[in-house]
Amino acid sequence: MRHKALAVSALAKSFNGRRVLQDVSFDVKAGELVAFLGANGSGKSTTLKCVAGLAVPDAGRIELDDSVLTELTGRQLQLARSKAAMVFQKIHLVPRRTALDNVCAGALARVSGLGSLSPFFFSRELREEAMGCLERVGMADRALERVGRLSGGQQQRVAVARALCQRASVLLADEPVSALDPNAAEQVMELLAELAHEENLAVAAVLHQPELAQRHADRAIGLLRGRIVFDGPVAALDQDVFDKLYSSERNAA
Repeated sequence: MRHKALAVSALAKSFNGRRVLQDVSFDVKAGELVAFLGANGSGKSTTLKCVAGLAVPDAGRIELDDSVLTELTGRQLQLARSKAAMVFQKIHLVPRRTALDNVCAGALARVSGLGSLSPFFFSRELREEAMGCLERVGMADRALERVGRLSGGQQQRVAVARALCQRASVLLADEPVSALDPNAAEQVMELLAELAHEENLAVAAVLHQPELAQRHADRAIGLLRGRIVFDGPVAALDQDVFDKLYSSERNAA
């Protein structure tokens, strides 16, 4: 039985009186890639943001590697959250810094003193660890290149390497391939699947392309108007499920 690296129960969230999530419960196990599917506004990204601390849930329980985030505060909460790293659609890297500097930044939560203030003071040990993370995502040969000169797919790989340098056990990816061309999107999804299966990470990825989920994910969770209406293996995804998840989006178009 694989360990539940992330367990969420009865999650609820509203914005300005509008219910976005209602009674959302799921888990993601170590070694598993779970794809979150659904139409725009279904609550996929809000779910991941609540886990990452970018949105505060109104109710519910979030357990991350045996720490109950919804019961912690202050430094304890910060340390517990460091077990989850997030990769975004809009790649949040420093364009004028090198790929290596950006990856080292993933370790800032555990770095003290001058090393936390400037890339110039990153330790040799940290740089070696960051190089290993870049090598894992196939970007070691671009380590000293400024991120702004890299392609979108390469930048997303650097962002994944930064997450690895954070030493997270859970990787949250919010539409990580939406801005990429089809070939780069396939490569990034292949990388996320490898990290789940070979590095035993728990990976939760919000995807807007169901076909990518079918090719690369182990399991899919489908949301409709803030509720989970599907949770099962990707092999069980069929046209009836897609019609249920995306009918409102098609009607709006």
